[in-house]
Amino acid sequence: MDKIRESILTKSHASKLERRGKIISFMCLGGICLIVLAIFIFIAYRGLATFTSDHVSIFKFLGGTKWNPEVTENGHPLVGALPMITGSFLITILATLLALPFAIGTALMMTDITPKMGTRILQPVLELLVGIPSVVYGFVGLTVVVPFMRSIFGGSGFGILAGTFVLFVMVLPTITSMTVDALKSVPKDYRSASLALGATRWQTIYKVVLRTATPGILTAIVFGMARAFGEALAVQMVVGNAALMPTSLVAPASTLTSVLTTGIGNTVLGTVQNDALWSLALILLLMSLAFNLAIHLIAKRGELKR
Repeated sequence: MDKIRESILTKSHASKLERRGKIISFMCLGGICLIVLAIFIFIAYRGLATFTSDHVSIFKFLGGTKWNPEVTENGHPLVGALPMITGSFLITILATLLALPFAIGTALMMTDITPKMGTRILQPVLELLVGIPSVVYGFVGLTVVVPFMRSIFGGSGFGILAGTFVLFVMVLPTITSMTVDALKSVPKDYRSASLALGATRWQTIYKVVLRTATPGILTAIVFGMARAFGEALAVQMVVGNAALMPTSLVAPASTLTSVLTTGIGNTVLGTVQNDALWSLALILLLMSLAFNLAIHLIAKRGELKR
């Protein structure tokens, strides 16, 4: 009887601990959700203030090409965000397109061509690139990339092309690491079956491995784009920070993050200038949500195909 009582007490004690663990876990989860919701509400409240109190049309804000919140035209402040939106998308797309072939080639080296050498040499290199701070990338771009652009194309050297080369190096390890995971997730039976049917190694890689890993590679691309779109310091140091519509890849331009980082400390809360910057922050937040939604949709389509 004593042993039975002890086992019952032990089980009840374990169930209490399990219940407490669940409560603590749900509290932590709820706290994280509340923090994210609070951030979203705060940024949305501050960002939408531009269109309520300052009588700025959202269409003129998104489609306007003049950015000078301190100046008014016909009674309305000049807060056209199109130059920054265009600059952000141009740098993001160009950097991702430039990094994609290098990322896929490096990932194939690490998984299918020379996996031992890839793991021994390339993996530490990728980890090193991830650990380098953004300010270091920006400083290297300022001292190496910008003078190189100046010597080749003339002008100041600052511009979208300089920002593209800097972001290319920054997003390369992200896209490569996720592509490696996507390639490793392809079952080895697929490779063996393709080789057994007479396909060469390159035919197997192109027609079997890459096609099977396409959802994972697309996810890596979107993650890389999200990384590039939200980068601030490194881009700010090489893009030129001119709130003008980009006329060429080597002309000074600006991005959403560069305008935010340079201007947010020089404005007063509640003013037109400050509200306009919060509106840019709201655009960044919405773009982050769009990237996350795209990742989830790609993942679901990949699961359905399997």
